[in-house]
Amino acid sequence: MEYQNKLVLAPMVRVGTLPFRLLAAQYGADITYGEEIIDHRLIKCERRVNEVIGSTDFVEKGTESVVFRTCPEEKNHVVFQVGTSDAVRALTAAQLVCKDIAAFDVNMGCPKSFSISGGMGAALLSKPDLIHDILTTLKRNLDIPVTCKIRLLKSPQDTVELARRIERTGVSALTVHGRKVADRPRDPAKWNEIADVVAALSIPVIANGDVFEYEDFQRIKVATGASSVMVARGALWNASIFSPNGKLPWEDVKREYLRKSILWDNDVKSTKQTLKEMIMHYSCLELPEGKAINKACNLADLA
Repeated sequence: MEYQNKLVLAPMVRVGTLPFRLLAAQYGADITYGEEIIDHRLIKCERRVNEVIGSTDFVEKGTESVVFRTCPEEKNHVVFQVGTSDAVRALTAAQLVCKDIAAFDVNMGCPKSFSISGGMGAALLSKPDLIHDILTTLKRNLDIPVTCKIRLLKSPQDTVELARRIERTGVSALTVHGRKVADRPRDPAKWNEIADVVAALSIPVIANGDVFEYEDFQRIKVATGASSVMVARGALWNASIFSPNGKLPWEDVKREYLRKSILWDNDVKSTKQTLKEMIMHYSCLELPEGKAINKACNLADLA
């Protein structure tokens, strides 16, 4: 796994399932992160090969609930992101999926209450010893790259200090989201503080925050000096942001996403959520299409 000059799809809950990752890759994403999955959920799973659709599924034991679905086509560029607060649990989860993924990432930036209340996500930012324990445990026991994603801390100095400590664990790369935990998506990302981290480290840094057009990939790279660039909302609204030839009409992207969701038998709730996010950005859920998507019970209804 290389981390130089890569365009990266960010982990997005309920969005970053297999069809959306393949969609982003089709348009030019070099590395695609899956949605964050909590270690507790994954370690209850068993690995199954789904010969009907050609996927590899991690299914909760005793149920038919697919927690993570991947396929050989994305093996060399898919990153599994885990939510964890415990080194042993994180390793148990990683050992289950490591043969089917390109890299394993620890979420240290999610500000949502469900993550923080479990000591995961952004809660880890104030626990550098636990971060060290989790990352060194993973690094010692896995043959694939281990990475993590953080947010900015209260001061640039604090962020740099934590980033240096993370680098010493031997991780292959570090993603920095240019916002603090309390910041909202509408608050501008602080590219200058990402640049401080880049200047202090020798490992690749992936810059994340306020990338909405293809041209922004180069802008944030120049502004921060980062090795690679990650995009979340810009890709959610139109996954063809990764294409150097310019964005396709969002209606075309929406149809291609739904086509892939049907091909890969994607979860209906996940598919609806992703379509609604696209529609809300460009249109309105109160129009007939939006209302019909809200009422849809299965993928055929959505089609």
